[in-house]
Amino acid sequence: MKVFLPCRKGSERVPRKNIKPFAGYPHGLLELKLRQLIQAERIDEVILSTNDEDILEYARTLGSEKLTIHHRADSLCTSATSTDELMAHVVDLIPEGHILWTHVTSPFVNATCYDQMIKCYFEQLDHGYDSLMSSTLIRSFLWNDGGPINYDRAVEKWPRTQTLPAVHEVNSAAFINSAENYRRYADRIGQKPFLFSLESIVAHDIDWEPDFVLAESIAQTGLVEL
Repeated sequence: MKVFLPCRKGSERVPRKNIKPFAGYPHGLLELKLRQLIQAERIDEVILSTNDEDILEYARTLGSEKLTIHHRADSLCTSATSTDELMAHVVDLIPEGHILWTHVTSPFVNATCYDQMIKCYFEQLDHGYDSLMSSTLIRSFLWNDGGPINYDRAVEKWPRTQTLPAVHEVNSAAFINSAENYRRYADRIGQKPFLFSLESIVAHDIDWEPDFVLAESIAQTGLVEL
């Protein structure tokens, strides 16, 4: 399995989010994520795609045979660059085989978790699925402006939450798909993705400054294995 790990320069919501010190890791989330990916037994190669000179400089010091460093063009690293625009870029880097797309902003998805997801992906290919996407199960009272969307108040106004139908929230921790499907659908999932549910604490994603602070506290208390 080959991994695509995008790390663009210039995070606006959390300055230097990818590489600033985190929970005892001097090179932050990037250092932690590369360690997790390199340790995963089912991962053969990690392709780090970045335009950040600090990240490039650090990555070059690692000397891991699993790590391939790609200096991405600045035109694909702006705040306006969409995920869709990166699809062709991914296939240029990984033209065949299977691709795991992940982010440093999921610090609690460790090597064991990656191995479990990859194993599950190949198993589910034999059961009619064509890709895998990580999710977080939500069993809560979900509403929009029109009212509840996952239960019927005409039947029961406040059902027990454990009886509510689960809704999957895409947490962006991992997407696994074939290079062939990338070209066919221009997407990091296929037409029938298997939803691999992660515990909410494992799926914690760092997007804003409070997310970073909370993640660092969780890591320092040892609630989750890194």
